[in-house]
Amino acid sequence: MRTCGMRFIKYILFGFNVIFAISGLGILVAGALVLANINEFNHFLENNVTAPPIVLIVTGTVIFFIASLGCLGAIKESPRLLILYAVLLAIIFVIEFAVGIAAAVFKSDLEMALKNTLRSTIERSSVDDLQAWDNIQMKLMCCGVDSPKDWGDLSKHRILRPSCCVKQAIDIATNDCRDSNFVGKDKYYQDGCIGKLKEKIDKNAVILIGVGIGIAFIQILGIVLACYLAKRIRHEREK
Repeated sequence: MRTCGMRFIKYILFGFNVIFAISGLGILVAGALVLANINEFNHFLENNVTAPPIVLIVTGTVIFFIASLGCLGAIKESPRLLILYAVLLAIIFVIEFAVGIAAAVFKSDLEMALKNTLRSTIERSSVDDLQAWDNIQMKLMCCGVDSPKDWGDLSKHRILRPSCCVKQAIDIATNDCRDSNFVGKDKYYQDGCIGKLKEKIDKNAVILIGVGIGIAFIQILGIVLACYLAKRIRHEREK
């Protein structure tokens, strides 16, 4: 005969998994948004930067299906399904925790790796490199790695890109700012792109770490509830 306590745990676990399934979709959406946010600058980013949001997208999808398994196990009162659910939840917990730690550790080495990549693309100055630079400089309103001077020191042609021009300083006839009426520093964005790009990535890293580790610790409750309910069901059936 079922006890009120076991019934209560069963409904708590079922409700938890409904919320958990929704959180899985939330993780998926958060990973997709971060990936879309940094993907427009992927010419300068290594796989290490784009890997965490991809892992979260996969993890969010898996969590949704695992939560569905937990709901089924709670409704059917199946110890096997509940234990399988707890094991899968523990595996996902480890993956999420590892992704959060990896993002935090990689964050400290990011600036140097990013700066080297940015400098090498200016030195190479291929068509793809220059298009990528025009994109980043116009969107982030920056110029060069550390300053506009980088284009004169590092690029093949020693010419400042038109995308460095402050919008108000662009000469409509030439689509450039070197011949406009603006003088000196007022013509060009003075901030380097390394700081702007790192700031953008750091904001996304905070989202990934917060979502990944935050949801991971909530999963511990699901593991405990599933194991406890499975144990109580077995105990009741052995009576």
